[in-house]
Amino acid sequence: MGTQSSMLHVRMDSELKQKATEALAAMGLSVSDAVRLLFHRIAADQAFPLELKVPNARTQRAMAEVDEMVKTRKARFASADEMFTELEKASSQ
Repeated sequence: MGTQSSMLHVRMDSELKQKATEALAAMGLSVSDAVRLLFHRIAADQAFPLELKVPNARTQRAMAEVDEMVKTRKARFASADEMFTELEKASSQ
Protein backbone atom coordinates (compact mmCIF):
# COMPACT_ATOMS: atom_id res chain seq x y z
CA MET A 1 0.00 0.00 0.00
CA GLY A 2 1.44 3.39 -1.02
CA THR A 3 1.89 6.33 1.29
CA GLN A 4 -0.53 9.19 0.75
CA SER A 5 1.01 12.66 0.59
CA SER A 6 -0.41 16.07 1.42
CA MET A 7 0.46 19.68 0.70
CA LEU A 8 1.83 22.17 3.21
CA HIS A 9 1.48 25.90 2.48
CA VAL A 10 3.70 28.35 4.37
CA ARG A 11 3.77 32.14 4.15
CA MET A 12 7.13 33.86 4.56
CA ASP A 13 9.10 36.88 3.51
CA SER A 14 10.16 36.59 -0.15
CA GLU A 15 13.74 37.65 0.53
CA LEU A 16 14.12 35.08 3.31
CA LYS A 17 12.70 32.38 1.03
CA GLN A 18 15.14 33.29 -1.75
CA LYS A 19 18.18 33.28 0.57
CA ALA A 20 17.17 29.98 2.16
CA THR A 21 16.42 28.41 -1.23
CA GLU A 22 19.87 29.40 -2.49
CA ALA A 23 21.59 28.07 0.64
CA LEU A 24 19.69 24.79 0.42
CA ALA A 25 20.51 24.44 -3.29
CA ALA A 26 24.20 24.83 -2.43
CA MET A 27 23.74 21.87 -0.06
CA GLY A 28 22.01 19.86 -2.77
CA LEU A 29 18.58 20.17 -1.15
CA SER A 30 15.28 21.58 -2.30
CA VAL A 31 12.95 23.51 -0.02
CA SER A 32 10.68 20.45 0.04
CA ASP A 33 13.63 18.23 1.04
CA ALA A 34 14.46 20.58 3.92
CA VAL A 35 10.88 20.64 5.19
CA ARG A 36 10.64 16.84 4.97
CA LEU A 37 13.93 16.54 6.93
CA LEU A 38 12.66 18.97 9.57
CA PHE A 39 9.39 17.07 9.98
CA HIS A 40 11.22 13.72 10.04
CA ARG A 41 13.43 14.91 12.93
CA ILE A 42 10.43 16.27 14.83
CA ALA A 43 8.55 12.97 14.39
CA ALA A 44 11.56 10.78 15.21
CA ASP A 45 12.78 12.77 18.23
CA GLN A 46 9.43 14.12 19.42
CA ALA A 47 11.20 17.47 19.78
CA PHE A 48 12.10 20.49 17.71
CA PRO A 49 15.64 19.99 16.35
CA LEU A 50 16.82 23.44 17.42
CA GLU A 51 17.01 24.69 20.98
CA LEU A 52 14.30 27.29 21.53
CA LYS A 53 14.27 29.23 24.76
CA VAL A 54 12.26 32.03 26.25
CA PRO A 55 14.76 34.82 26.90
CA ASN A 56 15.54 35.45 30.57
CA ALA A 57 14.67 38.80 32.20
CA ARG A 58 18.09 40.33 31.50
CA THR A 59 17.95 39.38 27.83
CA GLN A 60 14.37 40.65 27.55
CA ARG A 61 15.47 44.03 28.99
CA ALA A 62 18.37 44.18 26.52
CA MET A 63 16.06 43.35 23.61
CA ALA A 64 13.59 46.04 24.72
CA GLU A 65 16.47 48.53 24.98
CA VAL A 66 17.58 47.74 21.44
CA ASP A 67 14.02 48.06 20.14
CA GLU A 68 13.79 51.49 21.80
CA MET A 69 17.15 52.57 20.35
CA VAL A 70 16.03 51.54 16.88
CA LYS A 71 12.69 53.30 17.29
CA THR A 72 14.22 56.56 18.58
CA ARG A 73 17.37 56.27 16.43
CA LYS A 74 19.46 57.01 19.53
CA ALA A 75 22.32 54.80 20.68
CA ARG A 76 23.35 54.31 24.30
CA PHE A 77 26.89 55.49 23.57
CA ALA A 78 28.05 58.57 21.67
CA SER A 79 31.16 56.81 20.34
CA ALA A 80 32.89 53.45 20.12
CA ASP A 81 35.52 54.67 22.60
CA GLU A 82 32.79 55.44 25.14
CA MET A 83 31.32 51.98 24.63
CA PHE A 84 34.67 50.22 25.09
CA THR A 85 35.41 52.26 28.22
CA GLU A 86 32.07 51.12 29.71
CA LEU A 87 32.75 47.50 28.72
CA GLU A 88 36.19 47.60 30.35
CA LYS A 89 34.68 49.02 33.55
CA ALA A 90 31.99 46.36 33.62
CA SER A 91 34.46 43.51 33.02
CA SER A 92 36.74 44.65 35.86
CA GLN A 93 33.92 44.58 38.42
